[in-house]
Amino acid sequence: MTKSAMPLLKVGVACLISAAYPAVFPAFAQGEKLVSQSSSVAGGLSYADVADLADRAPLVAQVRIRNIIALKPDQAGSVPAGKKRLFVEADVTSLIRGESGIAPRVTYLYDAPVDARGRLPRLKKASMILFARPGTRPGEVQLVAPDAQVAATPADLARTKAVLAALVAPDAPPRIVGVGDAFHVAGTIAGEGETQIFLRTDNGDPVSLSILRRPGQPPRWAVALGEIVDEAARAPEPGSLLWYRLACALPGALPPGSTRALAPQDADAARADYAFVLNALGPCGRTRGRG
Repeated sequence: MTKSAMPLLKVGVACLISAAYPAVFPAFAQGEKLVSQSSSVAGGLSYADVADLADRAPLVAQVRIRNIIALKPDQAGSVPAGKKRLFVEADVTSLIRGESGIAPRVTYLYDAPVDARGRLPRLKKASMILFARPGTRPGEVQLVAPDAQVAATPADLARTKAVLAALVAPDAPPRIVGVGDAFHVAGTIAGEGETQIFLRTDNGDPVSLSILRRPGQPPRWAVALGEIVDEAARAPEPGSLLWYRLACALPGALPPGSTRALAPQDADAARADYAFVLNALGPCGRTRGRG
């Protein structure tokens, strides 16, 4: 970076910091030199990890990091232990999501992990995926989570694009925000019965679970994205958006209020069928927090 470019970069840092952390930082001073180490940064995300980030990000881009400046403690504000706050300048190589477009070069703040000796990972020239929202000034972006900058590995790029395509599809399932009423009807013979559990969604669209039990047969279950459960209803494929919506949002047990209108025996059956669905879905698979 040339001396003539430094004043412009200082102004950019000050503007970005003031937008993200109002009335905290003094004028920018030159950052310290970064120590290089491994370039493998936060790769190998699970489907749930990518979906968590993509679902919150109106802007997703692949970038190549151009410059990084470590902020001094009096500039950085409150930073989590084991992290150092960086001012990052990056060139956009691909816009993956963003209806309003993006500047060819962006700036943002990133809390980078440091090793036991306080050294930062090698970030300069690294190719990264940013999950972000537009900043207050042209060229500024804000990460949707502290770890919403991830290495642009082929696997994570492919998964990110697949998740984003599913999110904008016309038949994309809504977000699950809770569990509604459950109903159970016992059959005429022992071991026969059907349970229906209604789910609450963020946009009010109907979603329900149906569990069917027949003597001598394994239980069958399906999820319906509509008012009527028909023969087309199936259990979701693992690693799909519908699977993610259920596996990562459903509570670990059927809420007591869902069975308040049921007889004790029917309530027990509904709880058992709900537990069966959770077991069939399997773990959500998050490897990162929700911050």
